[in-house]
Amino acid sequence: MYYPMRQMVSRSYAEIKGSELAPNLHGYVVFTNVPNGTEVTVEVNGLPPYRPAIGNQAPIGPHGFHIHQNGDCGSADMPEPFQAAGGHWNPTDQPHGNHAGDFPVLFSNNGYARMSFFTNRFSPQDVIGKSIVIHENPDDYRSQPSGSSGKRIGCGSIIAL
Repeated sequence: MYYPMRQMVSRSYAEIKGSELAPNLHGYVVFTNVPNGTEVTVEVNGLPPYRPAIGNQAPIGPHGFHIHQNGDCGSADMPEPFQAAGGHWNPTDQPHGNHAGDFPVLFSNNGYARMSFFTNRFSPQDVIGKSIVIHENPDDYRSQPSGSSGKRIGCGSIIAL
């Protein structure tokens, strides 16, 4: 019996939309297969303005940026937006800071951020059905299990492109 090979996707994509905390947030993330890994490109607008930490309040920005387990962004409503996305995607059961889904923080430039980076931790195919989440606060890359990056202000389901 003939079984065709599973076709590998060379690119995947997520359109990001904001929660009630950042209703003007919108953008995209593209995952592209490149030699020896994946290039991740993100462009977003409408990020909240930076606010330094005051007293026991965490700063707003730079923004935590991760792949989460589920492709369901669910409700953008308060008090805890996008909980259906689940926790950080961690296929190799690593401590936080070393999850495959841990990304560099997004720095807002008057609400705009653009960044590209390389990873060899996954392929564009591997992340289909997951989600991208942008958080209100920076990731500390050490608190378990998710880096104390605060509320979810943006989310997008990852699909094949």
